[in-house]
Amino acid sequence: MPERADHLRRWGVVPRSTLLHRPSEQSLFSGIYGLVLASALVAALDATGGKADPGPDVLWVLLTALASGAAHGYARVIAQRASVDGAATVSRVRLVLAEWPLVAAVLPAVGILLGAVAGWWAEATAVDAALLFNTVALFGWGAWAARTAGHGWPSSCRAGGLDMLIGLVIIIANALIK
Repeated sequence: MPERADHLRRWGVVPRSTLLHRPSEQSLFSGIYGLVLASALVAALDATGGKADPGPDVLWVLLTALASGAAHGYARVIAQRASVDGAATVSRVRLVLAEWPLVAAVLPAVGILLGAVAGWWAEATAVDAALLFNTVALFGWGAWAARTAGHGWPSSCRAGGLDMLIGLVIIIANALIK
């Protein structure tokens, strides 16, 4: 039996344990969207020439993530209401709450920025660290999604690399704009 497992791994077949932990399409969408949103918001905070004030910046990143999650969920409710007859139901509340991965994906960046609020490092350093973290996380989410879809490691790393490009574009744009 171990020979069969080695043969399957060699051909890129995903182990059953990986398939059991398959993220939902909604989680992947919201999580990746949240990481991109967090990166864009954090990059916009890195103002040159102005006095850094990380406290309100952290609050704006968090409030924007909450508003975006609520807007996404509410848009789904409106779309569902337009496609089927009926009033607001528990299932529609679930549609709004299903956007929690978007808000959760912003929390690491918020935590890193809170380090600047605490005075552990400068806001510019926190911005750089948050952008780097989000870019690596985009790679991880992309590779994980591909692996759970049954792709082998090379294909999964390519998928993760393509997702990571979004973060790199934000980092490059941030450097060019500033």
